[in-house]
Amino acid sequence: MKKLTILGGGESGVGAALLGKEKGYEVFLSDLGKLKPKYQERLEQNGIDFEFGKHSEERILNSDLIIKSPGIPQKAPLIKKLREKGTKIISEIEFASWFTQKPIVAITGSNGKTTTTSLIAHMLRKDNKKVGLGGNIGKSFAELVLNDDDFEVYVLELSSFQLDDIDEFKPHIAILLNITPDHLDQYDYDVNKYGESKFRIAKNQTEEDFFIYNVDDPKTIELLKNQNIKAQKLGFSLRDENQPAYANKKELIIKYPETFRMKLEDLALLGEHNVSNSLAGALNGNILKLRKKIIQESLTDFDAVEHRLEPVLSIHGIKFINDSKATNTNSVFYALQSMKTPTVWIVGGKDKGNDYSELIPIVKKKVKAIVCLGADNSKIIESFKGVIDTIVDTNTMKDAVEAAYQLGEKGDTVLLSPACASFDLFESYEQRGNLFKAEVKKL
Repeated sequence: MKKLTILGGGESGVGAALLGKEKGYEVFLSDLGKLKPKYQERLEQNGIDFEFGKHSEERILNSDLIIKSPGIPQKAPLIKKLREKGTKIISEIEFASWFTQKPIVAITGSNGKTTTTSLIAHMLRKDNKKVGLGGNIGKSFAELVLNDDDFEVYVLELSSFQLDDIDEFKPHIAILLNITPDHLDQYDYDVNKYGESKFRIAKNQTEEDFFIYNVDDPKTIELLKNQNIKAQKLGFSLRDENQPAYANKKELIIKYPETFRMKLEDLALLGEHNVSNSLAGALNGNILKLRKKIIQESLTDFDAVEHRLEPVLSIHGIKFINDSKATNTNSVFYALQSMKTPTVWIVGGKDKGNDYSELIPIVKKKVKAIVCLGADNSKIIESFKGVIDTIVDTNTMKDAVEAAYQLGEKGDTVLLSPACASFDLFESYEQRGNLFKAEVKKL
């Protein structure tokens, strides 16, 4: 019996453990941090051996196969030791893909992944397809594959970390939305290394598969020149009308494999970046030969994703918007770009190598005050000192929301759009967003 060790006991790790047990591996799960009670319970119920608060190195180094959580850095000492020993290290995404033959639609990019993934799943479900939605959103891919017979197609949101440890994983349709600086602390502060990870989504595709990409994204186009992609390459654009998917100021037009068009004013998702996301989703629907009526209805009635420019409440004429999922500066740029009123911006968290200088022009134009929310806000304060007169330093959600409310006036917007990961003060961006909403409601 092969010894399978899973490093990390979050959603992906526990899913991989359950699938490994089902497929006859001797499974051991090890997490250096804490394990949530719900995950401990599932492991115990399924008779899976686990530990937390430590790594039993000798036992781990004796494994035949390692599944590494996306959150564990490649530079971690234990990972280095395993690689030196020649132990095979893969992601949960790779492992799950070994046990299904169902078609996969996989979506990656620095921004818009969750929205586009959710939109595509919505479209397929509207066409009565049985969809397994997972990866970096919802359930782990491995847990979905446990019930493989329940699904006709998988729609997966994938991060660069999940793609770093794939080997044979092959989606039928791969979508790359954009490449902007993110997680650079894990890629030697080199955006090209980060971008190469994103392109791994297409590395195993064949001529029968499809690679959908954003023609308007400069870094994608730059790196694409050096990629050996065998799949059919299909671009989408807001500027180049010769692409298979194109939007002008009035219409969204898909030309491949046949023509589909609809008015931009009918799209459910607002903002230029969401027109791009809608183009990618519609092109995917056309490739899968969904009925035009289904594609149009889906683009018209899709509800925005929670924690992504999500309206919360208006209090005394001040609008509160939850954009907790904005964990990099590019996401924040899009959020601020869509603000129509003077904005009190709540920003901060675990910095991932952000360059805030690129936000200065849009901040000058849109932001009246900044409320920092994080364990250490010095970099943000230094970046915007002299740009915005009012900058407040807080380290609890309660204080941040109350400060923003005091700074706002009737007709203003308070926007939580952190530009950073949540792990300094919160468990996840979801918890951060939910706490924001709870504190706003207390006002």
